[in-house]
This record gives sequence, C-alpha cells and structure tokens, in this order.
Amino acid sequence: MKLNILKKLMLGVVLFYLPLQSMAWGDKGHRIAGQIASSYLTPKARAAVRAILGNESVAIASTWGDFIKSDPSYNYLYNWHFVDFDKPYTYPDMVTYLKQDTSVDSYTKIQFMVGELKKKNLAADKKLLYLRMLIHVVEDIHQPMHTAHTDDKGGNDFKVQWFNEPSNLHSIWDSKLIEFQNLSYTEYSNAINFTTPAQRAEWQKEPVTKWIFESQQLAEKIYAASQKDEKLGYKYNFQHIATVNRQLLKAGVHLAGLLNQIFG
Repeated sequence: MKLNILKKLMLGVVLFYLPLQSMAWGDKGHRIAGQIASSYLTPKARAAVRAILGNESVAIASTWGDFIKSDPSYNYLYNWHFVDFDKPYTYPDMVTYLKQDTSVDSYTKIQFMVGELKKKNLAADKKLLYLRMLIHVVEDIHQPMHTAHTDDKGGNDFKVQWFNEPSNLHSIWDSKLIEFQNLSYTEYSNAINFTTPAQRAEWQKEPVTKWIFESQQLAEKIYAASQKDEKLGYKYNFQHIATVNRQLLKAGVHLAGLLNQIFG
C-alpha cells in the first residue's frame, strides 16, 4: 500500500515537472509583456480584444498557453511555443528558411493565427483560442531559448546551477532571472516600459522574421557565454538582466503592433 502511494506521488511530481520544461518567460514574464502590450493598443484594437477576452486582461490571457498544458486534449499546441534551429543563420538565410517553413512551430502558427483572426466570420470559440495563443506565442519567441538549438531542446538539456539549485539554461531565461528581481508583474512592467513614439514605430515595422532572428542571435550569444554545470548567480544576473528587460519590452511593443494591425 505504501509503495503504491509513493509511486503515485512520484508520478505526480513527474507530471507536474514536465510541462514546466517548455514554458517561456514563466507566468510573470508573460504577464509583464502582456501588460506592456496593453498600454500601446489603439482604442479600436482594445475594444476588439475586450470583446473576445471579456474581463480577462491581455496580461492574464498571456499565460493561458502554458496553463492549458494540464489538459491532454490540448497537447497538439505543444510545438506552437518554439521554433528551434540546428545552426546559426544570417538574416537573409533566416528569412529564406522561415518562408519555406512548413513545420508546426511558432513562426507558421503566428502566420496562421493572424490570418484566422482577421476573418470576420470566425467562430467565437476559435477567436478566443487563437487570440490567447497568439498573445502567448508572440511573447514566447522573444525569449531567446525558444529560438535556440534543436539538439538540446532549446537549452532544457543544458544543465547549470542557479546559485545552489540544479537548473538548466532554458529555465534560467524563462523565469529565474525575472523572479530574481523580486517585483510583481505590474511593478516590473512599470519599471521597464519606457519607449518613445519613434522607437515604437521602428520596432512595429519589423516583421516576425526579424523578431525570431534577433532572438536566435541572442540565443547563440547565451550559448557562447555558458558552460555546462556552471554555477550562475549574481554576476550572471548583472550581465544579462538588461537583455531580459529589452526582450520583454520588445515583446510587448511587437504584440501591441500586431494586435493593432489585426483589429485596427
């Protein structure tokens, strides 16, 4: 009897742990980017988003894509969260690669969801699913390890330590660095949400291919600066938190631009 109970407990721990391996930014990071995006929506886009989400804010809707991993009927969404690469690319080569991409991944599903959300007769349940997932996936691809190497599952198999805690490179960039700042998502978004109209206009002209390319370039720099089983802590935070903050900010600005384009 005790052995069966122990097995069930161990299985529960495994099932709880596995979905966390592919999260991007963690709940707080997603909500920071969602909060920033909300601040730059046009009145028309804000009304359209509100009509779909109801009382669910963009910040809260942003975590639905990870929350729903608890339901096996949504397992088909797993590959929507990332687009991994087996080598570095120049930007022209990246554009060529993505334009020919037929895989189920972040890039192809963003294109799909944008097209679907522009349809006037799209069913309400599909609108809600695609808007929630578009918010989430756009934010995902700004986390560099969601555009990282195929062979180590986007850094999940790249084991390191965070202070004295076993971790991996993916988790460090998902949540460890953000949580280390010890701010709520609203405090955090207020602390980094500073852009000029010219800067927003420039960023919002950038295509999705550019977002992915920039994230992938950052991923390569992260790999180059990391060693397996390395103990990371204060110094790593000092070296990389500015990059985290810029990616969160760009995620919010890019997301707002895309929603304004769809619903504007």
